Amino acid sequence: MNKRKSFAGKNILCGIVAFILYSNIQAQEVLTLNLEKALEIALSESPTIKVANKEIEKKIYAKKETIAGLFPTIDASGGYTYTIKKQRFAMMGQSIEIGQSNNWNAGLNLSLPIYAPTLYKSMELTAKDIELASESARSSNLNLVNEVTKAYYQLLLAQDSYEVFQKSYVQSEANFEVVNNKFKQGAVSEYDKIRAEVQARNLKPSVISSENAVNLTKLQLKVLIGLDANQNIAIEGNLADYENNMYVEVLNADTANMANNSDLKQMKLQGDMLNKQLQLNQSAYLPTIALSSQFSYISMNDNFKFKDYSWNPYSTVGITLSVPIYEGGIRSYKKKQTQLQIEQLNLNTLNLRRNVDVMVKNYMNNMHKSVEQLSSNKESVKQAEKGCVIAKKRYEVGKGTILELNVSELALTQSKLAYNQAIFDYLSAKADLEKVLGKDRIAISTQK
Repeated sequence: MNKRKSFAGKNILCGIVAFILYSNIQAQEVLTLNLEKALEIALSESPTIKVANKEIEKKIYAKKETIAGLFPTIDASGGYTYTIKKQRFAMMGQSIEIGQSNNWNAGLNLSLPIYAPTLYKSMELTAKDIELASESARSSNLNLVNEVTKAYYQLLLAQDSYEVFQKSYVQSEANFEVVNNKFKQGAVSEYDKIRAEVQARNLKPSVISSENAVNLTKLQLKVLIGLDANQNIAIEGNLADYENNMYVEVLNADTANMANNSDLKQMKLQGDMLNKQLQLNQSAYLPTIALSSQFSYISMNDNFKFKDYSWNPYSTVGITLSVPIYEGGIRSYKKKQTQLQIEQLNLNTLNLRRNVDVMVKNYMNNMHKSVEQLSSNKESVKQAEKGCVIAKKRYEVGKGTILELNVSELALTQSKLAYNQAIFDYLSAKADLEKVLGKDRIAISTQK
């Protein structure tokens, strides 16, 4: 008996915990998103953007490391040498032993570059490297914006499609109720009743499928912008809200300026870096001048009585001139390699520019086509709605058939879906065009 009470108590406790958890999930705040807010969250939470910014920071430190080469370097040194066999030399018929067993030295060494052409060119090269890292980060920004924007539009399309199927299903059920009542009254045949019921049942899978599509696209959007998968979100508006802007945007689209295309800009920066690298290779033929100085103390003794040691200062200062003469042709080969890389990059840039031009024209053509389709689809929706009203009235007065009614409902559903698809195709092409043209929504600022 006690065991049963204990088991029952545990079940009640588990039920309470489950209810609390379920209530918390249901009470979770719904995050309402528009496109700008979704992009803001994505750009602040995306690991890709954070990695790109870290890369810029790393390049800045690399530049500072190169600049540090202009400053003097100071090293402390110390050493001890024990003489096993002292040196001897002969003088006036006698052999004299020189030196002492213990030799100590300690001091400072200073080195300062006075003229170092390779170092100067390295500084210019690292500065271009920072620019390239910044442009690479901007490219990551553009890619993420494009992905989030298209995912947002995809969710709008999924929601609008679900709404179309849901309304069509509700209407088909209403039609079935009307036909079923008439069948009970003997006003219509059983065939009409069966057709109306089949029509409603055939729409149910489309409703379920479109609802699943909404849930899937929501999950994809949450993953892209960095939200938790359990976070409830709601999207503002629908695709029809973008219709009015389409006609103006497609007429005012500026596709001539491709200077902000990220791939082309990265190619240009790579070319600048190769030119700097070529100058760096050429600077290897120039001499270098460095200032060096040494200050040290030296002591030599035959014992380890440190307090009796006599420390003698020793210091030097001088200038070192280094002139490269011959290294087996290494510098010449490096120069030729860099020149070939520049030629390769010029060819790749030409090919990339042609591809970008083709993509821009393709996206513009898709936008124009979508606008033309939208006008036609919008008129189709109006005509299909009018056809549905006529078919319903004809059926109610006994002049139409259930087949006409079903066909009119199907035509209305298809025309609404085509209308939404045209807007989505336009917005998707526009997002791709903005990416190719390098239009920034949020600029990346970098302290150099």
